[in-house]
Amino acid sequence: MPPALTRAQSRALPSAAPRTSVALAAAGVAAMLLTACSTTSDAATSADGTSAATGSATRTVDSEFGEVTLPTDPQAALGMYTTDLDMLITLGVPLAQSQPIRDNGYSTFPSFFDQEALEGITPFTNFPEFSYESILAAQPDLVVNGLGYDESIGEKLSEIAPTYSFNGFDGSDWRVKFEALAEALGRTAEHDAWTEKYQAKVDDIRARLDAAGLDPVVGSVGVNDDQVTVSCYGTPCLVFDDLGLDITPLSDGEGAYLSFEEVGQLEGIDAVFTSMPPETDGSFADSFEALAGNAVWQQLPFVTEGQIFTSDLEMIYGSPSGQYAFLEEVEKALLP
Repeated sequence: MPPALTRAQSRALPSAAPRTSVALAAAGVAAMLLTACSTTSDAATSADGTSAATGSATRTVDSEFGEVTLPTDPQAALGMYTTDLDMLITLGVPLAQSQPIRDNGYSTFPSFFDQEALEGITPFTNFPEFSYESILAAQPDLVVNGLGYDESIGEKLSEIAPTYSFNGFDGSDWRVKFEALAEALGRTAEHDAWTEKYQAKVDDIRARLDAAGLDPVVGSVGVNDDQVTVSCYGTPCLVFDDLGLDITPLSDGEGAYLSFEEVGQLEGIDAVFTSMPPETDGSFADSFEALAGNAVWQQLPFVTEGQIFTSDLEMIYGSPSGQYAFLEEVEKALLP
């Protein structure tokens, strides 16, 4: 786990040692899995890549964890994590009628996802505890699993449906994984369309910043217990970098951990971006409430000038809609 996350971000990041909400060893689920395996995994595949059981064509592709055989035209795909679901939506892959969401303050899909694509789809909680029973009940014909840091997750999912796994939380640029997924699913045109749309937005914002003579120093800042953290985890610094913004050097390397007495080191930042789960009405609590009585904090320019901007925590975990939505948040903040 990246060390410079805020307390809210730390609670929300997928763990390398997840628990399951319903044990796969339970007799009912085990029986269902055996039934599923007998009709999918054991099905013969003809020389032209057609499954004898389903009549659907398949293709064998490379993944981070070796070769996998996937349907060429999935009709009920499922994303193991919300970022995976967003990738499927962006690539135009038909979805299973129920899809996972996270707990930690969320009861439905992120508001910045394509709501039209999610119409009629029922959410079920699948984080921080995984519900393999609910995944099986969704009857997916393809699972995209970005939680590949734990190979056992992919192994369990493969008993339910063909599964494409990758590690979406290794600290690298999520777009590399997204491009590989698009190639694996034969959806490069959809991937390229999103990339072009995103880059056009970046170019427009950069041009307007230049026209306005704006070159602020920005930082992704939060509070973790009794420390202020500055980091480059997730989409924020990807967006900052794409826009050519000046990112505070406190973000370099592993980031910075500042005691409340050291917050004066933030003085060179012009605009602070932070994230947390939204309230039920879409508003956000004060991320920096613990610093309300800190005289040094209260005198920092970005505090006195109201340059603290809070966005939905889900945006920072790399996915197409998340990154585009955060780009729009930066646009609204710097070009009001």
